[in-house]
Amino acid sequence: MSAIERLLGSRRARLERLSPTEALAARENGALLVDTRPVVDRMAEGEIPGALVIDRNVLEWRLDPTSPDRVPEADSVDLRIVLFCNEGYASSLAAVQLQELGLSRATDLIGGFRAWRAQGLPVVDSRG
Repeated sequence: MSAIERLLGSRRARLERLSPTEALAARENGALLVDTRPVVDRMAEGEIPGALVIDRNVLEWRLDPTSPDRVPEADSVDLRIVLFCNEGYASSLAAVQLQELGLSRATDLIGGFRAWRAQGLPVVDSRG
């Protein structure tokens, strides 16, 4: 097993990861879905309606409720945050980073955006 596989496994053990249908239900119950994918992926594959787009390189600053650079939605450490990337790898690592900032309810979407789309859940075209 590679070092990154070991790291990913240990990080995921700290998360209560959500399936696409569980993530949809979480959003309906007030969770914030956050798309960390690069713009090129969003343009090519679409977006989840209502998801907040935050580039991975500024994620912690935008979601930390104590940060002066936070987004308005990041108003509490109790906020349920569900991150997603393309396939659910980078989002697992990022969700643990958010937990380490005190956002204990942060998690990610199993299989990422592509699993969401494969389940037939709502997707919108990003090309305008």
